[in-house]
Amino acid sequence: MIIAAGINMEIEKTGHSRLNEKDWRALPFGSVFADHMLEMHYEDGIWQAPRIVPFGPVPMLPSISALHYGQTIFEGMKAYRDVAGRSLLFRPKDHLARLNKSAERLCMPAIPEDVFIKSLEQLIKLDEAWVPSDADSALYLRPIYFATDPFIGVKVSTTYSLYILTCPVHKFYTKPVNVWVERNHARAAEGGVGYVKTAGNYARSMLSGKKAKEQGYDVVLWLDATHRRFVEEFSTMNAFFVIDDFVVTPRLSSTILAGITRDTIIHLLREQGIQVFEREVSIDELHDASQRGLLKEAFGSGTAAVVMPVASLTHEGRLMQLLDPATWQIMNTVAPKLAAIRAGQEPDAHNWIHYIDV
Repeated sequence: MIIAAGINMEIEKTGHSRLNEKDWRALPFGSVFADHMLEMHYEDGIWQAPRIVPFGPVPMLPSISALHYGQTIFEGMKAYRDVAGRSLLFRPKDHLARLNKSAERLCMPAIPEDVFIKSLEQLIKLDEAWVPSDADSALYLRPIYFATDPFIGVKVSTTYSLYILTCPVHKFYTKPVNVWVERNHARAAEGGVGYVKTAGNYARSMLSGKKAKEQGYDVVLWLDATHRRFVEEFSTMNAFFVIDDFVVTPRLSSTILAGITRDTIIHLLREQGIQVFEREVSIDELHDASQRGLLKEAFGSGTAAVVMPVASLTHEGRLMQLLDPATWQIMNTVAPKLAAIRAGQEPDAHNWIHYIDV
């Protein structure tokens, strides 16, 4: 047992690093994993001491409740390097708060903040060489948290496992995306778990995503489940639209994930004096604005994609074509500012940066 950063933690180091075995920049996002992973288990009403072990298979019984009843949640975070070469996390406490909010909805115990943050620090310290240094790359962190009771029956589990995987990643999307607006299927309904980062939400979106790609589109835009009229979010991103001289983004509800990047962008835009409205926005409003030449920009935001421009939206055969993103003013102001804060080139007025002391 090693005492690491004030917590009891067993650290088992790999005997062979895979750091230089594959060119992860040439492979799909999330397909190469760093040398180690973190595991922590909840038993007898308490979280047990975390462990860091070599990345590898996870032992489990086929009867665990997560596999049968979907008591599974996850998060997406990133570690970066600033211009001085220091490793850092971006808004880790906010990501944990969202993970615990997801846990609350699925009747899962909260993860203690101090243990979570200190465990992350130790994991990144151990695999610090895996944190990329170029501006378009990062070390993606995937906490996955699931129920483990070996019992076939619909009930709240009494045991859980948390694993944190890390993988070096480049850009999630390499070019502006063409968006297909889904009208027949819904991602989430009011009162459900649309705001939760649970595996089931992504499973139910796959059919629409498959159909969209078969038609040559990159991303789905979801509409509300009741009216099939109001915009909610893109496949893996929150949605922003620039109409005339203001920005509009769908207001948060039980059907929309509260994006950490979304919140960051709203803060940065408002600090620059740009009007941002969090309200309902209908697909008809967007089409009308496009017809009148007032739909000037559309982009998505998320931890994986960061800020991604939209080239076009298609709804029931109606094409909404955007101008060249290189000419956009608002997205091309906020995206570099966010990158500069992460890189340590601009002040971090909100204490979003959490440096890893190596």
